[in-house]
Amino acid sequence: MNMTNVSFQKALFRRVVCVFLRALARLLFRVRVRGMDEGLMAGNGQYSRLLVIANHESFLDGILLGLFLPIKNPVFIVHTEYVRRPLFRFGLDLMADYLPVDPSNPMAMKQVIRLLQSGRPVVIFPEGRITLTGALMKVYEGPAFVAAKTGATLLPVRLDGLSRSYFSRMTHWQRKIFPRVTLTILPPTTLPVLEEANAKANRAKSGEAMRRLMQEMTLAQPPQYTLYGAFCNAIRLHGRHRRVVEDIKQVEYSYHDLLKISLALGRLAGRVTEPSERVGLLLPSMTPTLGLFLGLTAFGRVPAMLNYTAGVDGMQAACDSACVRTLITSHAFIEQAKLADKLAALRGLVRIVYLEELREEMTFGDKVWLMCWALWFPRLVEVKASPEDAAVVLFTSGSESKPKGVVLSHRAILSNVAQIRAIIDFTADDRVLNVLPIFHSFGLTAGTFLPILSGASVFLYPSPLHYRVIPELAYDRACTVMFGTSTFLGHYARFAHPYDFYRLRYVVSGAEKLSAAVREQWFEKFGIRILEGYGATETAPVIAVNTPMAYRSGTVGQFLPCIEYRLLPVSGIERGGQLHVRGPNVMNGYLKADNPGVLQTSVSCEGFGWYDTGDIVDVDSDGFVHILGRVKRFAKVAGEMVSLDAVEKLALTASPDGLHAASSQPDPSKGEALVLFTTDAQINRVSLQKAAQQLGIPELSVPKKIVRVDALPLLGTGKTDYVTLNRMAEEV
Repeated sequence: MNMTNVSFQKALFRRVVCVFLRALARLLFRVRVRGMDEGLMAGNGQYSRLLVIANHESFLDGILLGLFLPIKNPVFIVHTEYVRRPLFRFGLDLMADYLPVDPSNPMAMKQVIRLLQSGRPVVIFPEGRITLTGALMKVYEGPAFVAAKTGATLLPVRLDGLSRSYFSRMTHWQRKIFPRVTLTILPPTTLPVLEEANAKANRAKSGEAMRRLMQEMTLAQPPQYTLYGAFCNAIRLHGRHRRVVEDIKQVEYSYHDLLKISLALGRLAGRVTEPSERVGLLLPSMTPTLGLFLGLTAFGRVPAMLNYTAGVDGMQAACDSACVRTLITSHAFIEQAKLADKLAALRGLVRIVYLEELREEMTFGDKVWLMCWALWFPRLVEVKASPEDAAVVLFTSGSESKPKGVVLSHRAILSNVAQIRAIIDFTADDRVLNVLPIFHSFGLTAGTFLPILSGASVFLYPSPLHYRVIPELAYDRACTVMFGTSTFLGHYARFAHPYDFYRLRYVVSGAEKLSAAVREQWFEKFGIRILEGYGATETAPVIAVNTPMAYRSGTVGQFLPCIEYRLLPVSGIERGGQLHVRGPNVMNGYLKADNPGVLQTSVSCEGFGWYDTGDIVDVDSDGFVHILGRVKRFAKVAGEMVSLDAVEKLALTASPDGLHAASSQPDPSKGEALVLFTTDAQINRVSLQKAAQQLGIPELSVPKKIVRVDALPLLGTGKTDYVTLNRMAEEV
């Protein structure tokens, strides 16, 4: 028998096997293929060199790609470890051609280059191994080097579902024998042409571009659900009886318990509110608050999270801008937080409903509905809504102006959760300590919904100000993830025992600039590297963050996947520009007190969908973001733009143990004059001038007026209250 007949028989046998296995896979795994490309359907004709890249979830990934990708005669790149297994090798022989490769061998990729140059499509997993976390693992530079060297067209394919099967290496999910599997084929692309000084730099740059592309693959499918729908998905994936929330009452609640609270409170609150009404919540960070939030969204209401530390004027402005007619609070909370006077000022503006009284209105019929119907068919309870609909109204901190209502959609919050999960692995084995209030976007999205939707447990603590208690909680509950502001983290480090944070994997700082002293203190005392991030309420909130795979001290990390940015020049500022961003996590718009209840969507001169952050930033050649200051945090002194953040950095260098904040006041001769507020009684202009020389900062940035204070005014989120500081500067 000649070789032609042998090849024909082998190809025919493979085709018959593939037809059978494809039908079997459709039956067992209900495989769906999305985003089919016309060029591929035509038989690869327009792609002379095609490199298929895919995430790696299970041992079946290669088989499903071979069965369902519309590509002729692909060659699969396989780790040599798997080829040594007889059963795996037998399966590969039945399916397609393959090339064993050892990722540790620097010469291995040359064989792949020759394959592509010969015109054969190549399928490769850039991670090199099956994920152990459910998130993206380390991405090898080899596949990116191959793509850059050959000019190949990249075809990204996202596999989803097999990580929840028994063919994966995941153990913390409720696994299924045959989960539903989706293959999403993204549009073909190429890596950017690189012209670095040497081959090593080119390889590193192309590897970074491949890593970013792999991260964006995880966001290939936009959110299809509301927050409540995503919560129901988490229950299905992780099991009803998985314990997910604990609060100060030291009671652990399972998904089933939280669902029960959500449905009960949502039904009761629905009776005293109208569909689509913005309902004010004046409650602490506790499980019933989270349950009420989810219940309101399930029944078509929009929670408006009031900041109870904002004062009477701030809460009145919030209620006015969002047209809040009903406010839900608790007798116990009002008494413990001593908010009776503030609440009395709101009585004429809104109807106040107390949780204690609401619970008493639950009837026998409600209990039957809950226990016999809603708990077992929770998706049928939800009022039909779009991911683009408003999910929550949060309010800006008011650190520089009057608070505004920020309308975030279900899409924005869920996209931000997905963006964070694409770059940092959060698993059901994690335990998050969330001390940030859930009326703050950082505490709501990252501190609450990120763990709940990921299957991780979260401890909700109502106040970040208990500096001795919180480190003890982290130790007692063996927490692995913690979020905080620089101010709060500095206080925790001061009071904590060196072993209190022994289990922490991630400490993420946001909402304000991370102090170098705090960063060094955490590293020296606990051996923990703080991951600094950056965001805004308007972006749900995270825009950029340092990660274990991409970290640079002194920056706020790289932009999250699927975020576009532009830097617009600002007169008088040479370096960087004013940051405008666009992405799936950007808000729907503002609600302002001067036009109550009307959504204002025009937020950037760049056009619809863009958000003007008001921050001056610089982005280096590796994509790391450097925050230089806010536009409003610059003073024009003698015709020169001076950063108030730089003034504060100057003061911190001169007095590392003090707390400092800079402002300005009108000056008839120079336009504006700098004012430094400090808690250090020893700091003076001479020490500031020495620090300026040390840092290379011009003397124009050295304030002449120094005001000593016992404490800086702070907002409830831990940020410096610059509105109060500006008022103080005008009076001194």
